[in-house]
Amino acid sequence: MNLKRENNQKNQYKGGFDNVFFEKFGNGFFGSVHKHFPLIPFLKLDKKITSNIDHKLHALWANFNSFSPGSIATAYYDWVIHLSISPGKQLDLLESARLKSLMLAEYLTSGEQDNKKRLHLLPKDKRFKNEAWHKWPFCVYQQAFLLIEQWWIEAVSDVRGVTQHHSDILPFLLRQFIDIFCPANIAFMNPLVLEKTTEEAGMNFVRGTHHLWEDWERIARKMPPVGAEKFKVGKNIAVTPGKVIYQNQLIELIQYSPSTDTVYAEPLLIIPAWIMKYYLLDLSPENSLVKYLVSKGHTVFMISWKNPSSQDRDLNFDSYLKLGVMDALEAISTIVPKQKIHAIGYCLGGTLLFIAAARMAHDRDTRLKTITTFAAQVDFEDAGEIQYFVDESQLHFLEDIMYDKGYLDASRIAGTFYLLRSNDLIWSRMIETYLMGERQEITDLMAWNTDSTRLPHKMHSEYLRSLYLNDDLVSGRFIALKKPVSLRDISTPAFVVSTQKDHIAPWKSVYKIHLFIESEITFVLTSGGHNGGIISEPRRPHRRYQIATRKERDIHLSPQEWEEIVPSRSGSWWPAWQKWLVAHSTHRTKPPSMGCKPYKPLRKAPGNYVFIN
Repeated sequence: MNLKRENNQKNQYKGGFDNVFFEKFGNGFFGSVHKHFPLIPFLKLDKKITSNIDHKLHALWANFNSFSPGSIATAYYDWVIHLSISPGKQLDLLESARLKSLMLAEYLTSGEQDNKKRLHLLPKDKRFKNEAWHKWPFCVYQQAFLLIEQWWIEAVSDVRGVTQHHSDILPFLLRQFIDIFCPANIAFMNPLVLEKTTEEAGMNFVRGTHHLWEDWERIARKMPPVGAEKFKVGKNIAVTPGKVIYQNQLIELIQYSPSTDTVYAEPLLIIPAWIMKYYLLDLSPENSLVKYLVSKGHTVFMISWKNPSSQDRDLNFDSYLKLGVMDALEAISTIVPKQKIHAIGYCLGGTLLFIAAARMAHDRDTRLKTITTFAAQVDFEDAGEIQYFVDESQLHFLEDIMYDKGYLDASRIAGTFYLLRSNDLIWSRMIETYLMGERQEITDLMAWNTDSTRLPHKMHSEYLRSLYLNDDLVSGRFIALKKPVSLRDISTPAFVVSTQKDHIAPWKSVYKIHLFIESEITFVLTSGGHNGGIISEPRRPHRRYQIATRKERDIHLSPQEWEEIVPSRSGSWWPAWQKWLVAHSTHRTKPPSMGCKPYKPLRKAPGNYVFIN
């Protein structure tokens, strides 16, 4: 009887707070009210409904701001509170304001040609490089702005007690706000805009207004930017001949046709990042990495990732590992049997490749001959400015945005990367297009950049939490295919490429691979950015790179030591990499067949998945 009474009580509590309350006090006032006036539906709201309200609200906020309001507020109040109890810092800021005022006054009274009194720009700051900014009154505008900007950066930096994440994010957020008031972005303060307006009697504004309307219309209709239409996938970009020889729900695997009578025995598998369409590595014929490799006698396979939709919301990181890398390796091993594989990963594809290599090493799977990565990280502790968008509040915010659609939209991803380089990618283009009335000609790389992809809900959440937020991979906590992976298990030689101006995978962060794998590493630091530094075909001007190999028992060098010791070379790094691939290959042989049973050719490259928008 006691057991039956206990079960009945448990069942009562399963009905929720309102049922328990009114049954306990059914004879009282509240019970009477509830019995005769059942007008309290909010006490019976399903948790899914209330949770959905939060999802909708956060998604609505995201239309106006890429940052979580909680993330912004906590950073701001962390700074305000600690600054308010730091009178020493306040005195420093008052003194800095006094000195900067004196600097500006001294500059104003020294004459516009006195460069010694001028506040010089940082090397990366191109806003006021033109000599027109050194003439009156524009010199006053830019000097006053720079001094104010510097003061505010000082104000939000080095405040004792503020967390490191907030100390990093506050200057970034501040710059986004201050840039609105930069004289270069205001027509009547910009000498170049005023000169253009005088020369053309204001026609630059007429063209700029037309460009603005045209861009708005294309954004509303989800069309590519003006000029991108001249680059057609399969027509004048992504035209290296090949066949799709395998397809599953996540990838198409392309095998490229040989262009030489004999090929190196070991095939190549390229794993692009799923945040991009694969043809970045097969742009126009003159700058196609795939065409270059095929012409040198390599058998090349390429993964083309599917652009996920709402139906793919439950694809996770293991899905990309199993359906992507492992399925591709299985197909290649069938088409080119008894040969090891040179595996290449770009950005997230490189991170995925290192995880796959560690998992394969754990399972005694020896199919990999070498590993090559382009701008790929394994340690995300110093992952650059992208970390500004990664904290617990921001991740919940992103998850709410992805909740309804089941994916993160491509435009939001692109907007995040634009913010990281707002001066180069937002403000300078706005000045050129809308104030100067001139459109920049679209290149194949720029056209590709507008053809971005979505990210499935589950995978993106796992990726950000496990790698960026918790740094699980280098701490041995990362689980791949139900087992933990350790990078130290990797014994395969590696060729690791980084770029000097990379704001997504900073080269010093990429360099940390030396700390986590003990095999031979050939490390390259090349000029350019995350994409431009990789697409570095021979004969492209103004390219330089540094290259050095660390043997298994060599001592570790810090990034600064490495950069100082290793000599700089002119030209593209592609020939050096191709030479390395040859050195780690065996003999040449007849080209393999284009697919084989059960991996028969399905269609011509570039396939179907690349066209899914």
